[in-house]
Amino acid sequence: MTSLAVVTPAQLSALAGCAAVFLPSDPPRAGRVAFWRPDGKSVGEVVGADGARGGAGEATERLEVALPDEDGGVSLCEVPALVLTVAEAVPVLTRARAVRGTHPAAAFWGAAAVLALQLAARGRLLPGVSPAGYDAWRMGPLDPADVERLRDLAAAMPPYAHAAPLPDSEPLALPEPEGQVRAFLDAVADGLPRSPGAALVTGTPAFAVPAPQHIPEQRVWATEVAAGHDAGVRISLRVEVHGMEGEGIGGQGGGDVGTMPSGARIGFAAVLQVHSLTDPTLVADAAEVWAGTSPAGQAFGARARRDTLLTLRRAAAAWAPLTPLLSAAVPGALDLADEEIAELLGPAGRALAAAGVQVHWPKELTRTLTSRAVVGPPDAGGADGWDGPESGLPSLLSADALLSFSWRFAVGGQEVDRRELDRLAEAGRPLVRLHDQWVLIDPEALRAARDRQDRKITPLDALGAALTGTAEDADGSRVDVEASGPLARLRDRLADTEGGDAVPVRQPAALAATLRDYQVRGLGWLHRMTSLGLGACLADDMGLGKTITLISLHLHRQTCPGSAGPTLVVCPTSLMGNWQREIEKFAPGTPVRRFHAGRRSLTELADGEFVLTTYGTMRLDAGKLAEVGWGLVVADEAQHIKNPFSATARALRALPAEARVALTGTPVENNLSELWAILDWTTPGLLGPLGRFRTRYAQAIEGGAAASPEAGAAAERLARLVRPFLLRRRKSDPGIAPELPPKTETDRAVALTKEQAGLYEAVVREGLDEIAGTDGFARRGLVVKLLTSLKQICNHPAQYLKENDRAAGDRAAEAVRVAGRSGKVELLDELLDTLLAEGASVLVFTQYVQMARLLEGHLAARGVPTQFLHGGTPVARREEMVRRFQDGAAPVFLLSLKAAGTGLNLTRASHVVHFDRWWNPAVEAQATDRAYRIGQTRPVQVHRFITEGTIEDRIAEMLSRKQQLADAVLGSGEAALTELNDAELADLVALRGSER
Repeated sequence: MTSLAVVTPAQLSALAGCAAVFLPSDPPRAGRVAFWRPDGKSVGEVVGADGARGGAGEATERLEVALPDEDGGVSLCEVPALVLTVAEAVPVLTRARAVRGTHPAAAFWGAAAVLALQLAARGRLLPGVSPAGYDAWRMGPLDPADVERLRDLAAAMPPYAHAAPLPDSEPLALPEPEGQVRAFLDAVADGLPRSPGAALVTGTPAFAVPAPQHIPEQRVWATEVAAGHDAGVRISLRVEVHGMEGEGIGGQGGGDVGTMPSGARIGFAAVLQVHSLTDPTLVADAAEVWAGTSPAGQAFGARARRDTLLTLRRAAAAWAPLTPLLSAAVPGALDLADEEIAELLGPAGRALAAAGVQVHWPKELTRTLTSRAVVGPPDAGGADGWDGPESGLPSLLSADALLSFSWRFAVGGQEVDRRELDRLAEAGRPLVRLHDQWVLIDPEALRAARDRQDRKITPLDALGAALTGTAEDADGSRVDVEASGPLARLRDRLADTEGGDAVPVRQPAALAATLRDYQVRGLGWLHRMTSLGLGACLADDMGLGKTITLISLHLHRQTCPGSAGPTLVVCPTSLMGNWQREIEKFAPGTPVRRFHAGRRSLTELADGEFVLTTYGTMRLDAGKLAEVGWGLVVADEAQHIKNPFSATARALRALPAEARVALTGTPVENNLSELWAILDWTTPGLLGPLGRFRTRYAQAIEGGAAASPEAGAAAERLARLVRPFLLRRRKSDPGIAPELPPKTETDRAVALTKEQAGLYEAVVREGLDEIAGTDGFARRGLVVKLLTSLKQICNHPAQYLKENDRAAGDRAAEAVRVAGRSGKVELLDELLDTLLAEGASVLVFTQYVQMARLLEGHLAARGVPTQFLHGGTPVARREEMVRRFQDGAAPVFLLSLKAAGTGLNLTRASHVVHFDRWWNPAVEAQATDRAYRIGQTRPVQVHRFITEGTIEDRIAEMLSRKQQLADAVLGSGEAALTELNDAELADLVALRGSER
């Protein structure tokens, strides 16, 4: 047996993919759980030796299991298994239930572990003595609902979950599911931490210390104790009201609200009822059981009296007024005073329920007090004229507005006003008269309701309550909420994400493109949210057109009264060039400037202008940017502000804007606090303070009990709250997939770093000087050398400077620094962060093995799984790498263009990155077709990296603008460029508009 002290995510994923089987033992806490693979592979190798005590070989045992054979029967075989104690296995099993691809057997025992922990949390633990005479805790007593749940679980047991046959069984027999589940529950109970206080009962270390204690002499005592808790019966109380015959249910009382009339002889009694645990339909009064004359009383058997008294003793410990029944000759009924009835309606009833004793009330008298809150403008009743943002909305959502939070109460479905509630609460008695009827109601609940005060709340708190339908009261309990007036209409409008109640928004006339239908819907949603003065987060998958949708929103806002103004786009440095190109392409004539590096001027800023800046520049110059009244502020790749306490997030919050929009493909990467950070920037105050958000939502949802009712309710409330403010769409969505082309190609422009720009200009200057005056083969060779050097500099300075070679030749040399030196590497990092978060697989092509080596080391340092195929890769290794990629083992595949441009089928990839340009469209198309080919079921997106102002930029422009001519001129690649004269060559390679 081995031990996994701390299970890493990789080990958890590996164990979740294994079958699991429970191996009982005596005492139960010595039971074990074996993890094994039906394919026969060693679990120790899969999990890894680091997580186990000893090596991987020591981590496994041989386990005999029964597996289906080819003849339709079963046969015994031995498999290697990782065996954990039950105490060690429980946290693994409960966490494995949330892992994708969990084996059904592991998921089953995970569900059994959750059931065991829930029973233990309810105190369902009893002492006992095992068959071998050892002290052992077990699960009990189980009420009918517990037994039904256990049996339902056992009925769903998959074959692999009890594949270990019973020892010495002939013919072969497998453990019976229900017995196996019960044994597992007992093993969990026996393996829980033990209290030293248990030793005070037995006078021995039994039940208190982990070491097994041999106590066969205590078997009779344990049986008696268990009989009192786990008897063959359970009891309940039936409350009866006497003396109302003359009063009637609607008897005398004088008025709509009151108490019992003077002189009334109304009394209460609690009748003890006995229920069979084995037959839920068998129930009788205790008096019948004691008399033994009725068929129901006789059906309980000879032990019923003893079992009933033992169970009654436990109930009396929960509520003392039941004690007299223990000494009664027949524990039939007990007269109760008003105060005791009030206790039963409140805390005593809850205490008895926790002890397994239900209280049954007269249906014709019992009523429940319900509370709800109505939120809306103070004059909601007269605000029905509100019809949208043009009228009442600015005042409704203004920062200094306060909305009413008013309580409404109902008893048994009949609404009561404050006056009635006060009179009921002042009565202080359980039986009261309401609307010509006598009702039983908890006086304490009445007093608590009376003390609830109406109050004022902020507009966003009111909106949040209206969207979720609930709010948190001062005592932390949740209450139902109803929105009124204009707030209700605003809620309905926001909840309609398709905008069915609004005039459709058409794409702007100034947009030089045709939006797809889902992009038009996204534009309409963004317009609706920003026109309401609310922020929005557009969280579409990569490739669905977030940029063009935002450009369309900017153009549309310029045509709407009151919303025209400049738009500030804050983005990573690697995306700034792409933004400028997209704006110039899709919104020609729209002014655009960069606020970055040495050009940080905002003079003569036009209303309809785009201003592009980076997160770093925005942080440094937040004061200057805050002086502008922005019509719209956009945070692209908004996960950069997921830490709300960072300087970047604080600076972004300081920028004034009429509306804020976040763009991201990954609104949640690690935890829900990241979602809070983004939405609290777009719509401040919507989710409340971070601490309260964590308490209300994050802790419940992320706490590892995703299947619990509390977590499910919290997740549903959060979804209702954020859904109107976050539009999340995926390529696979039914309304989007048919609109997508099978292949989308995008040129992604990046700027050179200062190091790259300096190297580029120096090489151009020296290269042109060297080429001048030469001709023939010598000149062609020098031109090729110049072009190659420039392409390598555009990739990364380390490639041109051959730093990898120097580091490899000098053992003392430090590893090559890759990060922060190349615009292309920064863009690749940004792209992979988004795509891997979406679960995509990516092909990255480069012409240069050396560049791929640099990327391989850089991505490994960032924790990104990769593999690299090049011309030196053996054929067998190539096939293995292709298989691993297609199986999803390595989501990023680095490939040499020459070695992998043809002959491979890599249809798992939905994204292809050309890190550098081959300058021959046919060659690039062949490489792209490794993913875009028969067998591909998803749209493929191609990303071509281009450095701005360089030779790459000019070639890309030629390929785009004059494709037919480019095919003729560049069909042979770089060779055609060697024929350019000196002036043409200088114009081709000159660095233009370098901005970094």
